[in-house]
Amino acid sequence: MGCARRWARQCPEWGYPRIVAPFQIRVFGDPVLRQPTQDVTEIDENLVKLADDMLVTMYEAPGVGLAAPQVGIQKRLFVYDIGTGPHAVVNPRLSAHEGEWTYEEGCLSVPELSWSIVRYECVHLDGWDLDGNELSIDADELLARMFQHECDHLDGMLLLERLDKRQRKGAMKTLRRRALGLPDNDGSDHADLENQAGSDGDVVSGDAAVDDTAPATR
Repeated sequence: MGCARRWARQCPEWGYPRIVAPFQIRVFGDPVLRQPTQDVTEIDENLVKLADDMLVTMYEAPGVGLAAPQVGIQKRLFVYDIGTGPHAVVNPRLSAHEGEWTYEEGCLSVPELSWSIVRYECVHLDGWDLDGNELSIDADELLARMFQHECDHLDGMLLLERLDKRQRKGAMKTLRRRALGLPDNDGSDHADLENQAGSDGDVVSGDAAVDDTAPATR
């Protein structure tokens, strides 16, 4: 059964009961977030269960996307829902990068911070769904941004690496203060941070060629 069908009655807009998230989201400083993932070789019931648990975790965060490394799993898989229902993508690859689009972007692994970031406006995604069907999606704006963000996670890259020099300086100062148990902002670094408002989104990897061998499906 497809991911969207399994979750049709449990999405936030349907008012599903809140439950304890199956995973704790890994945050900045966890080495798993810096490690590139391995391709999935088989789509089976264990992968389907992983995707389901990731969706629960994503909704409870709340966020619009979540990659497997963010829950400590080194598999090339991410889940998302930008308002069109829940989806999972296995072994995603991006190509056909075009244009530029600047938008406020945050990350569940760098919580309560967001920045105005330039990314490609349009991308093409190839991958597989949980039924073993091939995906081929032309995306723009928010969907394209989310695809790029999640593929960055799968390549071992955090949002912080997309910041310009001034943004990154302010971000690292805030993160160091957090590590010491201090408030995010003592007033001296306000000019360095473009926005410390929380983001409810976990919204570019290189033009890697799409693998021509599909993962086995159970």
